[in-house]
Amino acid sequence: MYYTRLPDASEPGFDEERHFSQFKIHNVVFNAWSNGSHCEDHIGCLSLKTVLSGEEWYTIDRRRVAVRPGEFLILNDDQRYACQVQQGEPTKVLSIFFKREFASAVFRDCLCSEEASADNPFHSANDTLEFFQTLHPVEPRLLRQLRDLTTHLDNLGDQTGLADEHLLFLLRQLVRTHKSEVDGTNRIDAVKASTRKEIFSRVCFAKDFLHSAYKEKLDLDTISRVSCLSVPQLVRQFKYAFRLTPHCYLTRVRLHHAADILRRTDLPVMDVSWQCGFDNASAFGRAFKAEYGIQPAQYRRAGRTHTLQC
Repeated sequence: MYYTRLPDASEPGFDEERHFSQFKIHNVVFNAWSNGSHCEDHIGCLSLKTVLSGEEWYTIDRRRVAVRPGEFLILNDDQRYACQVQQGEPTKVLSIFFKREFASAVFRDCLCSEEASADNPFHSANDTLEFFQTLHPVEPRLLRQLRDLTTHLDNLGDQTGLADEHLLFLLRQLVRTHKSEVDGTNRIDAVKASTRKEIFSRVCFAKDFLHSAYKEKLDLDTISRVSCLSVPQLVRQFKYAFRLTPHCYLTRVRLHHAADILRRTDLPVMDVSWQCGFDNASAFGRAFKAEYGIQPAQYRRAGRTHTLQC
């Protein structure tokens, strides 16, 4: 099912039970503009969340995560969460919900051998993957798949099985994302697999916090509390997982957003630096040149593009 308008629970006659029942029997795609919307805390199915402009905030197990352009979030089946688009800048929301049986069949095809799949092609067990529910960059392959899906739905609607074919390949891409999460877990410095998984989950909390709150003044004590790790353990394990310390990672996130603002707007460089969390324009200029090899004003004039994935 394809929607170009987000549901409004305040509308007279809105049937909440009927609305949520659709996700059990259909794959559902929302590709809609919003300027102020809110979905109360509820249990959802496996889903991919991204935005094409603006930002959307999610509350997951009492932590808040912002999804912005170039990022996506995967929420697991049966995860309880709430989401909100604040009034102000219009936001283009793209949310894709996968029916449990559909996702299970794709995951089984990806993870089982050809022989096992051929011997039992209609195996109906609910095979699933547990994701870490953390932010990931939208890689070029995934971006193409999302564009192909929305173009198909805009042109042909959801009356054809071709939409499910697009979703099948999208799920296969999510399997690759899951494998990258497993790789991150294996980089954690701990003996037990369960400990590595728990610590990786916590450094992901820290990473998502840096992405979501990059405009704020952040210190290691604050990040430590968010991740429930001591400062020494946070710094050490964060670097194992993401190959950068939290401070260096935060600087790159800020520079990434600054470069985007410089490309898109005529905002003065000093305002860009403040908007992206830098204390002063001089420190921003030095950090920007160290990363991009050019001063911010020159970068804007040159119209250069630089893809930075954090």
